[in-house]
Amino acid sequence: MAVLYVITCGGRPAAELPPFVEGLRSDGWTVCVVSTPSGLKFLDAGRLAEITGHPVRSDYKRPEEPDVLPPADAFAVAPATFNTVNKWAHGTSDTLALGLLNEAVGLGLPIVAAPWPNSALARHPVFARSIAELRDWGVTVLLDTARLPTPDSGGDPDGTFPWPALREHLTEIRDRLA
Repeated sequence: MAVLYVITCGGRPAAELPPFVEGLRSDGWTVCVVSTPSGLKFLDAGRLAEITGHPVRSDYKRPEEPDVLPPADAFAVAPATFNTVNKWAHGTSDTLALGLLNEAVGLGLPIVAAPWPNSALARHPVFARSIAELRDWGVTVLLDTARLPTPDSGGDPDGTFPWPALREHLTEIRDRLA
């Protein structure tokens, strides 16, 4: 089975990961979840560990500790925050999540990212440049700016996070890896 790392960040959609991960597992993926430190505030790490059979990682391990996750064949970033997108596009690896994403780019692994900034942050010029940079690197970026939450909405009031599109792209990747 192909191994998918789901990288999650500090956004409301991270709370919706359990059913998404269950669907990915039923699609034939071995799933490992890695969170940014801020992402941990939004997700149920215990439930995700139960579903995947792997701990949710959020920090680098000590050098003498063994790897607890199998090597990844592909990556999904959901939700990808404004901060993570911009840091990633600039090669910053100050979290485990970013370090893994930067390595994945260098290895040429398939990556699908679903950014979820609010609509004002999505119009920031640095964000637009970062999205363009990631796409230039071969990252598939699922971004529909018309469906993003407004700055005062608290995240995802309309339930418009692109879970179905993300899963569809991941199915195509899984089929190519098979």
